[in-house]
Amino acid sequence: MLIYHIVLPEFWEKFKDGDFYEAESLTAEGFIHCSFAKQIDAVLNRYYKNAGKVLLLQIDTEKLTSELINESSTNIEIYPHIYGKINTNAIIGIEEKEIGCR
Repeated sequence: MLIYHIVLPEFWEKFKDGDFYEAESLTAEGFIHCSFAKQIDAVLNRYYKNAGKVLLLQIDTEKLTSELINESSTNIEIYPHIYGKINTNAIIGIEEKEIGCR
């Protein structure tokens, strides 16, 4: 199954050539926020509408080495959360999205 993580390009630069990716939320909240495909537009609109450009990491859940838990979050909707770093070989695609305006 595929899930998605949204990241700003400048933050991704720090991790793109490494073995693991670690979002700031892992330290702050204990997990990395992800979305199912049908949730991406709402998440982009809610949190990134003025970001200009974001990257959408496509994550193959079968390749993840950290624990994945689907749990209630915003609006009591179920979202995938990764409890640990994301091994970069589980990231099978990266899509650049232009959104909003700065």
